[in-house]
Amino acid sequence: MLSRTADHLFWMARYIERAENTARVLDVTHNTSLLPDDSEGAETHLWYAPLNISGCAADYQAKHQLVEATAVNRFIALDPDNPSSIYTSLMLARENARSVRGAITSEMWESINATWLELNRMMPSMTGPCPSGFFDWVKERSHLFRGVTLGTILKDDALNFIRLGTFLERADNTARILDVKYHILLPSVKEVGGAADYYQWGALLRSVSAFEAYRKVYRDVITPQRVAELLILRADMPRSLHACLNEVDTTLEIINGVSGRESRRRAGELHAALHFARIEDIFNQGLHEYLTEFLEKTSMLGQEIRTSYLARRVEFAPIIEQKTLTQVQ
Repeated sequence: MLSRTADHLFWMARYIERAENTARVLDVTHNTSLLPDDSEGAETHLWYAPLNISGCAADYQAKHQLVEATAVNRFIALDPDNPSSIYTSLMLARENARSVRGAITSEMWESINATWLELNRMMPSMTGPCPSGFFDWVKERSHLFRGVTLGTILKDDALNFIRLGTFLERADNTARILDVKYHILLPSVKEVGGAADYYQWGALLRSVSAFEAYRKVYRDVITPQRVAELLILRADMPRSLHACLNEVDTTLEIINGVSGRESRRRAGELHAALHFARIEDIFNQGLHEYLTEFLEKTSMLGQEIRTSYLARRVEFAPIIEQKTLTQVQ
């Protein structure tokens, strides 16, 4: 397969996954904002979190003076000038798909093209903050595209690069969501264990479709350590870091190739660390420090994959690179 084709397939999948994860974060942030909270600066802390997760806080602050619900919602969901917005992600996913029409099935193209056209039809009617129904629609369109892909495409290198992009992006987003919850949404230690803490951890689980899985596995109250264990180490949790690196490692072994030796080594190292890790050791190291290190390593893995297999083209908007998450000042 040509590196240019692999590049388009890889980023098409990443953009679709990014749009879905962004919708999940905004939907849960909106639902959390409906809970009563009279603490000083509560809205700012809450709505700064999705800006931090998507790595676009600096871009937002250059355009808006205050961090408030409507502006953040619109900026992350529909702003064409925001390279991490849902709008931009779906646009670039379609552009990448259009560039490799011969490598994907007609059903895949119809699904992603219909998503883009419907988004443009919906935008004029959304004058205020995006409703929850819009975020559900984004998630459903992402699920539809993945289902159509797995049901129609040959199981060859095209599918391998799609899977590689999907799971690398998913691992990155899960780590970001977990880190921001632990380090941003609860700046006050006295709130740990309270009602707000319970609902926020529950919201985090719902943002990655893991609430029912948590109840099935632990059958107990929601605690930070168990949530972290579920989303980091459980290989049977579809959006956990371990499950994502299982897929990345396996896919790179299938793709193979002499040029990909370093990519496979980095992926294998990350996968082995997750496979043999213990949650107690992670918390002893510090959850924030562990996740920051993981994000740095996945960033380096992504760069190595680009060097080994892909050929980026300058006309596409640059990806927001993984950044170390920082607390609200």
